Amino acid sequence: MPLSTLELAQALIARPSVTPDDAGCQDLLKEQLAPLGFRFETIARNGVTNLWARRGDSGPLVCFAGHTDVVPTGPLDKWTSDPFVPTIRDGKLYGRGAADMKGSLAAFVTGIAAFLAAHPNHKGSISLLLTSDEEGPAKDGTLAVIEKLVARNEIPDYCIVGEPTSVSRVGDMVKNGRRGSLSAKLTVHGVQGHVAYPDQGVNAVHVVSPAIAEMAATVWDHGNDFFPPTTWQVSNFKAGTGATNVIPGEAEVLFNFRFSTASTPEGLQQRVEKILQQKGVECDVKWELGAKPYLTDAGTLVDAVVEAIRQVDGIQPELSTTGGTSDGRFLAEICPHVIELGPTNATIHKVNEYVPLTDLERLPQMYRVVLERLLA
Repeated sequence: MPLSTLELAQALIARPSVTPDDAGCQDLLKEQLAPLGFRFETIARNGVTNLWARRGDSGPLVCFAGHTDVVPTGPLDKWTSDPFVPTIRDGKLYGRGAADMKGSLAAFVTGIAAFLAAHPNHKGSISLLLTSDEEGPAKDGTLAVIEKLVARNEIPDYCIVGEPTSVSRVGDMVKNGRRGSLSAKLTVHGVQGHVAYPDQGVNAVHVVSPAIAEMAATVWDHGNDFFPPTTWQVSNFKAGTGATNVIPGEAEVLFNFRFSTASTPEGLQQRVEKILQQKGVECDVKWELGAKPYLTDAGTLVDAVVEAIRQVDGIQPELSTTGGTSDGRFLAEICPHVIELGPTNATIHKVNEYVPLTDLERLPQMYRVVLERLLA
């Protein structure tokens, strides 16, 4: 018998799929999807398990994307109940991954099932892209599936990512884009020496401090209609030997940009390197582009999601590009329309993570209405 959304979410939570271990979650989802006419392809790479499931052969192709892996639990003694024993208390389902994002995965399946029951002869195709490498390095998950899809020109027309985007109630916020992430490791070179003889050393901390102050005060851009201004933050600073009488001969600074479409990675790098040069900082900089920004403007998918939320929840959702990165950044490289819609996110990655039971009731209905708008 097919499981309800709640039952499926509970069964998924009970599988301790700490990244990159899928722990059988995708097999469970296959069991629920197989009677609906889906065919499956498992793509494994470097210990990561990925699943591509598809029903139908024609276009348009609607893809539901998500991850079965979860972050570690943290200290078990801080949890009120075992994080891998799904527990209902006060109208909430508790467990690691309840909101991020096993509740969404369950809602995908039951929402699709409800749509198919009402529209067995729908146009187009429905797919699911699932990975166990979203909470980890994210190098062998969604990217591995995308490589396969691109190689055979099997490109989704619309993608709905089940990330927990809602704030106070399900559907009050959806993500129609995300900021980019650009990180750097700055290694500053000075000359180690005795603090009593500063003329014989070059303090790497003193050298880099004016540049850090200027970068912290710099307005990198003003954002635009869809994105807030780009931000720059130091995330780590390391220098010295631990002794109180030694001038640090080297300093290591890790920093990160969360940037909008008003800036480019190349432009931000050039501005940083110019500041370092102007301040006379002897250094090496190693850059890493974690994500490019993406945006899905008003159109067919955005309209379908907004209408689904209005129909099910009676509210007007806020379109937002705030928050961290998601696998939507990879999908946006091949798919022109990517939206993230999922449950409330107040407890994601925290102890005592939960999803409200009302989210598990409404979210499948929203996914069903989105499919009706796109494929019925």
